[in-house]
Amino acid sequence: MYIKKRTIEREVSLTGTGLHTGESCTITFKPAGPDHGIKFLRSDLPNSEPVPADIDHVIDIARGTTLGIGEAKVFTVEHTLAALTGLGIDNVLIELSGPEPPVCDGSAMPFVEVLQDAGVKKFEEEKEYLEIDTPMSYSEPDRKVDIVVTPSDDFRLTFMIDYANPALGTQYTSLVDLKEEFVEEFAPSRTFCFLSEVEMLKEQGLIKGGGLENAVVIYDSKEGQNEVDRIRKALNIEGDAFVGRTGIINDIALRFPNEPVRHKALDLIGDLTLIGVPIKGHVLAARSGHKANVALVKKLRSLYQKKLLASRFQQKKSEAFLDINGILKIMPHRYPFLLIDRILDLEPAKRVVALKNVTINEPFFNGHFPGHPIMPGVLIVEALAQAGGVLLLNAVENPESKVVYFMSIDGVKFRKPVIPGDQLRFELEMLSFRRNTCRMQGKAYVDEKLVTEATLMAVLVDK
Repeated sequence: MYIKKRTIEREVSLTGTGLHTGESCTITFKPAGPDHGIKFLRSDLPNSEPVPADIDHVIDIARGTTLGIGEAKVFTVEHTLAALTGLGIDNVLIELSGPEPPVCDGSAMPFVEVLQDAGVKKFEEEKEYLEIDTPMSYSEPDRKVDIVVTPSDDFRLTFMIDYANPALGTQYTSLVDLKEEFVEEFAPSRTFCFLSEVEMLKEQGLIKGGGLENAVVIYDSKEGQNEVDRIRKALNIEGDAFVGRTGIINDIALRFPNEPVRHKALDLIGDLTLIGVPIKGHVLAARSGHKANVALVKKLRSLYQKKLLASRFQQKKSEAFLDINGILKIMPHRYPFLLIDRILDLEPAKRVVALKNVTINEPFFNGHFPGHPIMPGVLIVEALAQAGGVLLLNAVENPESKVVYFMSIDGVKFRKPVIPGDQLRFELEMLSFRRNTCRMQGKAYVDEKLVTEATLMAVLVDK
């Protein structure tokens, strides 16, 4: 396991053709500081800003993972990212003279080799890890895709594929030690596709730089050599192409008996880089591709952000996501106007669940109403808004320097009185957030009964 943050010692480059765009591109890896992260820069686009290699900048997953900001798009980044992760390099600026890194031989090995040639520089700062505490999963039942992540002291990966094709059949691979196994056992594995996919991909404007020199093509037709010849001519593929005895076009030798599943594992390692930090967990994947990988990474990224918030604002371990001490660090409100006691769950920029314990000691019960205490509806809405404030403040950097102003509250409905002894549970979802202004849908429950609901609009301003 890599402990320290790492970059490269010197600048190195590699030139080749992009798999899908077919455009020539020089990729240049440059050293970066310990807090830089991995970023791509399109040097061919004047004034373009670097694109961080994280899930928030994924804009397409059609036959590869594409990142982008505005006009600056970088296609098929997974092999590049896998090489960096496999070598434990987490800080580097990657300049591209075109839209897509070179496909080279279809594996991550060419990137590994130039990065090894550049040398590795270790920083004093230790890496941050996402530690998986409880199992989590992602599934697509219609496509028979399943991914499960379980707790582990280090990163481990188990992958299984099963295609109804005699050249592939069911394949399995397992990675136990990234540092020891990646370079020799996974980096050399090449991308693959089925013969029946080739024409379809071309019609979609993809694989313009693809060929038998950078992909393993699996025969899956009943037409024999006639089908191979037809596709070869239609795609202007130079040289011979024949149905191999192994079920692979031109009988191209595999680098490993289970090379296809190893390449699937390679792609997953690259996509997991988009979390932003390495993980300590065992990933078990069945039939997963970029779509499922990215969906899993979104869940893992959200978990990482939650853990960051908890570690930042929580003084001690608690069953609640944030206890009252954590809330006091975020919210400007104080007695008698702080109306939430706990944050049970929070997904940054998405949803929050909070609690308010209603006791007879609340000061407002003295006058509302003597002998018949009922919590004022306006204070229920205020408590709901405060829970929304926690959600909104944690959608931005430096929340301590901001305050939330509520601009409008619509569709308020009071369905049941709230009395001493009740426990209010507030659930809010962010409907939209742009330019520091957001809309949230909020509901308040006692037990499982809805007591109040409202739609709130708020804005973040500097203190």
